[in-house]
Amino acid sequence: MSYETIDYAVADRVATLTLNRPDRLNAYTRKMMEEMIDAFDRIDADDDVRAVVVTGAGRAFCAGADLEGGTSTFDLAKAEDSPVRADGSLDYSKQSARDSGGLLTLRIHRCLKPVIAAINGPAVGIGATMTLPMDIRLASENARIGFVFARRGIVPEGASSFFLPRLVGMAQALEWCFSGRVFSAAEAKDGGLVKTVLPADELLPAAYALAREIAENTSPVSVALIRQMMWRGAGMTDPMQAHRIDSRGILSRGRSRDVAEGVTAFLEKRPPDFPDRVSADMPDYFPWWEEPDYH
Repeated sequence: MSYETIDYAVADRVATLTLNRPDRLNAYTRKMMEEMIDAFDRIDADDDVRAVVVTGAGRAFCAGADLEGGTSTFDLAKAEDSPVRADGSLDYSKQSARDSGGLLTLRIHRCLKPVIAAINGPAVGIGATMTLPMDIRLASENARIGFVFARRGIVPEGASSFFLPRLVGMAQALEWCFSGRVFSAAEAKDGGLVKTVLPADELLPAAYALAREIAENTSPVSVALIRQMMWRGAGMTDPMQAHRIDSRGILSRGRSRDVAEGVTAFLEKRPPDFPDRVSADMPDYFPWWEEPDYH
């Protein structure tokens, strides 16, 4: 698939997904959603990709939904298979009723590779919420972040009511969303949203260094399992639920070629060369959850 709104490249086992509408500050469209979902499908299917860096072209990361359509931007009355009935009532069960930001963030949530956000500039609305299911967020000093929904008369999307409080705590999540204000990268770091704030010219090198550290030293199957164990564990209500999954992982992976290689490499004091692949060697208990349907 050739892309119109993003760039996609792979080098040194790291995929770079660049939002690429710089003339519109990389504002989010339905087309961008479709292309990003396709890119994440490619990422999961490609065993040569071990980690992902997401960034923006030009001076912005993503300025939020493209509002060029004016007040009709969020009105789906004229959409194909519209969820708005003839009498004006809403059919919430239709697939066309689903939030496009949520379709993207749910796909990122299911990704089997680590995802690093390199927030190079303004990240507002969906530009902020799309980073929440990513695993590590680095920000440029030029970054400005805003959960601005209340200032537009709508509500947070992208499943951010799930992700944001788990990342930064309820009080901080509510303050940012209640106020809808745009805040600095330094405040994002203080609030626990981003790991590090860097000068603009150091942002991508830092993101790639982190991605390469993962790619060069870890088992891809282990990392895929760890990612889902942590994210799926966010909804657990008792540690026994985690113990069940941990035990399955230790038992099945303990017999794997990767463990033999990892232990041997450690004893021989050399870098490991893990043979197992995400495409073919995930354990038989994976996935251990059922994806809920939208209705």
